[in-house]
Amino acid sequence: MTAQALLLWLEQRGAQKIKFAFTDIDGILRGKIISTEKLKDALQHDTGFCDVVFGWDSQDALYSTDIKVTGWHTGFPDALCRLVTSTLREIPWQDNMPLLLADFPTVAACPRNLLKQVAKQATDMGFTARFAQEFEWFNFAETPQSLADKNHQQPKPVTPGMFGYSVLRPSQLIDYNNALFDELTAFNIPIEGLHTETGPGVYEAAIAHDEVLAAADKAVLFKAGVKEIASRFGIMASFMAKWNQQLPGCSGHVHQSLWNEHGENLFADAAKERGISKLLEHYVAGQLLCLPHIMPMYAPTINSYKRLVEGAWAPTTVSWGYDNRTAAIRVLHPYAKATRVETRIPGSDSNPYLAMAAALASGLYGIKHQIPLRLAATTGNAYAQESNLPLHSNLADATYAMQQSALANELLGEAFVQHFTATRIHEWKQFSDTVTDWELRRYFEII
Repeated sequence: MTAQALLLWLEQRGAQKIKFAFTDIDGILRGKIISTEKLKDALQHDTGFCDVVFGWDSQDALYSTDIKVTGWHTGFPDALCRLVTSTLREIPWQDNMPLLLADFPTVAACPRNLLKQVAKQATDMGFTARFAQEFEWFNFAETPQSLADKNHQQPKPVTPGMFGYSVLRPSQLIDYNNALFDELTAFNIPIEGLHTETGPGVYEAAIAHDEVLAAADKAVLFKAGVKEIASRFGIMASFMAKWNQQLPGCSGHVHQSLWNEHGENLFADAAKERGISKLLEHYVAGQLLCLPHIMPMYAPTINSYKRLVEGAWAPTTVSWGYDNRTAAIRVLHPYAKATRVETRIPGSDSNPYLAMAAALASGLYGIKHQIPLRLAATTGNAYAQESNLPLHSNLADATYAMQQSALANELLGEAFVQHFTATRIHEWKQFSDTVTDWELRRYFEII
């Protein structure tokens, strides 16, 4: 949609305001509501937005590490912010307020801009990358205030018990379930499936696949949309990777395939064993090679690594397999159109732009360099196969490996890697400086 067509569309609807938003490095939506008059200027001249959004963490605390993009040394100026007219949609649960996504074309730290650059690589190679991310999340009978009042301790799930794939539990919250499915679909986030997972109050949704940048846009808006819809029903939706040690974590698996200009899935090859192409093998080999170098792109928080443990429906090694849910990469070939790679490391706490950029960049690397898929496919339980390289077990190790990796720089650009790893080191330092409840229980009296 052109800027002129957008303005005409708004005029026909009598819209007086519009919301625009973008994600910071953590995948948190930031933005504002502006008048349609202000929008006219923004579309003609672009707009500025305070670049502090790339200089602070998820709690609005300025980074304590070496951030070159912005800081006191720059005076926190406005950065060029570009509204993306093709992302226009109406928010059904906010009186159909129009919304646009935005990015920062001159800021190396902009997640959406990074994915645009990687997607262009795919296009230049003759591919259309089609992606989708699925999410698990827990729902709690809480409000932000009620949870703060009890210091984020013992949040109450909306329903008790382990009710994976239950028909009963969604029917007991049918208005909420229907609102999620219907309103997100009306928000141009088509839901393929919505169901409960194993755990009290946990749901999973699969989003229909799309071109990779549009898929990431939808994934980002899905998370925000779920939280906003849940709030209407007195529910807090949490995409934290692992909120309770005794329960499974929340995944954010990324499904991906490459297509040609004729609409053919290039990951499928009927003449090959199991129906998968040599191109898919190179793509998987690239991901396996790159995975230890870019792990924080998939697992960006302290909590991410609490999910990646044995027996918790999450991978723990650099591994792959055919339709195997214990491996890091699951290859599926139900039929040609649906042949795809599922990268299972990302949790629901991942930033979709970064997780998809990492998956696509590393897969394309495998194709460019014709990397052979020498690692044998996992059969059976990947947790029991000790020969596979273990994944990093904490954010610090994963981040320092990425910071020192020439391969990470090649895949994602040195300026991005420098900024991103500095933010992850900051995150680790914030955690390391905290005295936890576990420490008090363990040491307070007895030591």
